[in-house]
Order: sequence, then C-alpha cells, then structure tokens
Amino acid sequence: MTRPDLRRQRTLYLSMHIALGGALLSLMPSALAADAPNTPQSPDILLGPLFSDVQSAKLFPDQKTFADAVPKGDPLMILADYRMQRNQTSFDLRHFVNVNFDLPKEGEKYVPPEGQNLREHIDGLWPVLTRTTDKAGKWDSLIPLPKPYVVPGGRFREVYYWDSYFTMLGLAESGHWDKIEDMVANFAYEIDTWGHIPNGNRSYYLSRSQPPFFAFMVELLASHDGDDVLKTYLPEMEKEYHYWMDGLEGLQNGQASKRVVKLDDGSVLNRYWDDKDTPRPESWLDDVTTAKNNPNRPATEIYRDLRSAAASGWDFSSRWMDNPEQLGTIRTTSIVPVDLNALMFKLEKMIARASQASGDSAKASQYEALASARQKAIEANLWNDKEGWYADYDLKTKKVRNQLTAAALFPLYVNAAAKDRATKVAAATQSRLLKPGGISTTTVNSGQQWDAPNGWAPLQWVAVAGLQNYDQKKLSMDVTWRFLSNVQHTYDREKKLVEKYDVSSTGTGGGGGEYPLQDGFGWTNGVTLKMLDLVCPKEQPCDSLPASEPATQTATEPQKAAAQ
Repeated sequence: MTRPDLRRQRTLYLSMHIALGGALLSLMPSALAADAPNTPQSPDILLGPLFSDVQSAKLFPDQKTFADAVPKGDPLMILADYRMQRNQTSFDLRHFVNVNFDLPKEGEKYVPPEGQNLREHIDGLWPVLTRTTDKAGKWDSLIPLPKPYVVPGGRFREVYYWDSYFTMLGLAESGHWDKIEDMVANFAYEIDTWGHIPNGNRSYYLSRSQPPFFAFMVELLASHDGDDVLKTYLPEMEKEYHYWMDGLEGLQNGQASKRVVKLDDGSVLNRYWDDKDTPRPESWLDDVTTAKNNPNRPATEIYRDLRSAAASGWDFSSRWMDNPEQLGTIRTTSIVPVDLNALMFKLEKMIARASQASGDSAKASQYEALASARQKAIEANLWNDKEGWYADYDLKTKKVRNQLTAAALFPLYVNAAAKDRATKVAAATQSRLLKPGGISTTTVNSGQQWDAPNGWAPLQWVAVAGLQNYDQKKLSMDVTWRFLSNVQHTYDREKKLVEKYDVSSTGTGGGGGEYPLQDGFGWTNGVTLKMLDLVCPKEQPCDSLPASEPATQTATEPQKAAAQ
C-alpha cells in the first residue's frame, strides 16, 4: 500500500483535560486530506440546473437513480445543450436524459437454489454481493477502489462504511478472510486518499463519514492474521482519529468545530457533521421539500442536519428531532451522540494497542490517557441518572437527553460502561426495548425507519455482544433468539434476508423511511451467521434456527476480537 510521506504532515495540537490531573497531552496528527486535489465533483455540482430539474420532475421513483447515472460525454457540454433545448415546446426531459446518460442497470434478480437453509443462502450471497470497480468513468459518481468489496444489496450498489464491519463478521464466519483483507485495504486507501472513510464510495458521499468502525475491522483482521495487522494500519487509524478531532485546537469550553465539541466542563467529545449544507443528491427532492415546509429555519441549517443524520447511519430518527412527527425539526449537529463517543473510545484504545505492538510505548500511553479522559466524559455527560441509561447530550439545553435508544448499549459494547450502570441499561433494555422480534431502535413510532417498530441487525449485535461483556447472558440470548427467529421466519416465507425488520412481531421486514425495503442484505447476513453460532454449540453448528431456544449456560460467547 502506498502511504503519503509522514514527514510532510502539518502539526495540529490536540489537548484534552485528563481528570484530576488537568494535564495536557499534545499529539502530532497527520495532515487531513479532505482538500485533496482532483476531488471528484458531486453530480449536483457537475450538472447544476439539469440535476435539480431532473430530480424535481420525479423522473425516477428513487432519487438515487439519477445521482448514480453516468454522463455519456462532458457534463459541461450536456449542460450547455440542455440550456439551449429546454425552452423548446417539443423538449422532452426524459428523452434528453436517456440520450445523454447511462442509467444504473437493474441487476439480474438473484434466484437462490431451491431448498437452501439459512446458512447456505448467505454463503451463496457473498459472490452475488461482491463488486470490483478499480476503474470508473471520468464523470461517474462512483469512486474506484483498488480491491473487490461486498455491497449491502438492492439500491446500495457501492460499499458503505459502517455496514461493512457487520458484513465482515459474516465473511469471517464463512471463512472469506481474503475478502476481509481486501475491504480493510480499501478503507485504508480511502483514509490515505481523502483523510477519512466516506459514507460510501460515491462522490456525493465524500463530505461526510459514518460511525467509525475501522478500528473494529482492523481488530477483526488481526484476530486471524496476527498483530502485524495492527502495525500495518496504525497510520490509518491515527489519520481517521485526527479527522474526527480536527478543529479541537483553539476551542474554548462550550464551543464546537466540525466533528469535535468541548463542553463547559472541558470534556472533549464528538458529534456527527457533514461539510456541506446543500440537499443530498441521492435524496434531493426530499430534502428540498423538508426545507420548504419549514420556512422559519434557514434551509442550509436543515440540509446540514439532514446530512449529519445520514453520517450517523440513523437516517432518520426521532433521536435527532425536537418533534418526532416533523422531520424539519431535525438538529443532529447540536446533539452529542453516545454511540459515536463509545466508538471513539474504542478507536483511542485500538491506537494505543497498535502503538504498543509497534514498540511506541509513549504514544500508547498518550492514547490510553485520551481513552480514559473520554470514558470519564461519557460517564459524566452521557449518562441519564434520573432514567438509568446512557443517552445523548444536548448542546442547546446543556443537559443529557431523556430518550432511550438502542445507542445506549454502545458503552457496554466497547467495555466503557461502569458495571452498575451496565446493569441499569440491561434492565431498561429488557423492559422498554426488547420486543418479540428483537431490540427496537427507539421507543417512539414516528414513521422514520430508525424508530420503532424497526430493529436493525447492527444494533442487535451491539446489544448481544455488549450484554455478554457484562455477564447479562440471559438477556443477550433473548435478543439473539428473538431477532434470529425474525430473520428465519421472514426467510422461510420470502426466501430472502432484508435490510431491517419489524420487531413488534416475528417474521416481518421493516418499513418507513425514504425508500422501499431492500433485499440482500450485507449486515443482516453477517449478524445472522454470528447469531447462528451463538445458539448452537461449536461442536454441533447449526445452519438454521434450532427447534428450541438453548439454555443460556450452553450458549457460546462471541469472540472478544470480533465482538468488542
């Protein structure tokens, strides 16, 4: 892998208050590559009024279709041609688009062989979901990657950041370590090229990232290939860390810059942020409509908050809104998320571990101290003592929020929770989030896809692994059994795995959101395979849901390397 010369890095000082000591730590981060030359332009910029006119005309049921379309010639020439023709009475916009663009082709519908069990179906899907795009057309919104990768499925024709970790868990279960190696190398390439891992490998995703799971990916690969993996990818883990912490220098208490915030008590934490404040190209009309329906707020503010919610992976949820019934009240950027900060804690711990493996004990100590400071900040600011669960912090009210969401389980997942608090989170999960078909994302039914009654595979795994970390084995198995039953019953009826599930019952795909339910589906495949191995002993693995739930004490535990 080619790496930029580390000696050419500019200096950025990050300082964090370490509890009681008040000592300041200085780090030397790498230059951020966000302003890298030759950054591909997003199609809304490239095509200007043509893009907005096509999206406004609703030529395609899914706005992502035109965002993924490839101009057949120079976009400037197409745009000039459009300006000349559009006022003619005979002008046909759909015809113009068909003549000048290659539209994304519907992939051949995959028909699995008859009589497959759940494991066989998933194993058969991996090659179907694998893509190789080491080259792309000059005007294509798709960004080429050096190695093959596994996509989620359906409308998601590119690789997505946080999806991929849970997909990788399944690839590991299927023995496809070569694919995991390829995908980790791709993400490292993106960090080296852009300074961060984009939401997905499309030009219109470059302005934001997603929940930072790269450290987990490196850890997973190291569990198979050894600690040399940690040393190999230490520079990229650091670069990703500096992307999230960029802007900390010079921040006063109570201020925020891009993805980093400094609370009144000096605690340094992170938030989701998109560098752009325009409508998302892949959901252009939806965003424009949301802004128009809320004339009392600046449109740019709404666009930024919508984009930042997409960066969170939770697009969309009452979690980010003042009024769950009104998307226009979204204010993601004024909320400090508990899950993001748990993941940042994990990243700091992994950099410390990789530094130690590389023989740099000074750097290891620095990052251990940063992780310790973050852990204290999480416990001080992201714990709702009145309710008894971890929650997000509100920068406007300067208080922890009251809402219980599945994000409350992330401190357990990364082993950052105090034991007594983990017990309280488990109790709240059992009484408020656990449903017949798994863990509900929130307790609010808003019609948004990251709200009740939907449950999502990654959050099920976070709950299962996090609860096991704190010896909540019975509840962990309940979550496993219920979600796996949901997946199995849906598969038995429809012969497919889907993006999300309705957890209010057992055997129904989820609804809500901006687009129809998608089949495939990368992260569900991964979590399903992990769960199959939890409900059956290693000496007698199962390929489908067993006839009865096992006694908790016989359940195997997730491997630490893959679960934390």
